[in-house]
Amino acid sequence: MPVDFSLIYPDGRVQVQAEIEAGRVRIAPERIGETLGWQLRDEGLCRGEACVPVRDPDALVDERGIDLETLAEVLGVPLALDSEACAAAVGTAHSDRANSLATLVAPDFSLPDAAGRLHTLSEHRGKKVLLIAYASW
Repeated sequence: MPVDFSLIYPDGRVQVQAEIEAGRVRIAPERIGETLGWQLRDEGLCRGEACVPVRDPDALVDERGIDLETLAEVLGVPLALDSEACAAAVGTAHSDRANSLATLVAPDFSLPDAAGRLHTLSEHRGKKVLLIAYASW
């Protein structure tokens, strides 16, 4: 029986229909394509011209959909999965994170100041910036 499932990924968050059985989560291939950009083809999982071969297609996909854990293993991306809470977070591949770190350029983001005015890091490119963060936990 399909359930509403929260899928968090590097570009956002989406609710998808998923099949959950024995802790394994399966999502329709077209939803994986829409959210993560990977399409299942004869040559493997593909995004644009880049394809990753799938050694065990039966473990990856069946009539219920693509197995999320197997997908993460094939793509080499981190996955935080809680099937009971109907939620998962798919991270960025290690190679992509390593390439970003090698440039020594911080990713762009926006935060409000104490007055509520929004500031974007790219506005301060080339300047020294002091960022103070606080977390209550």
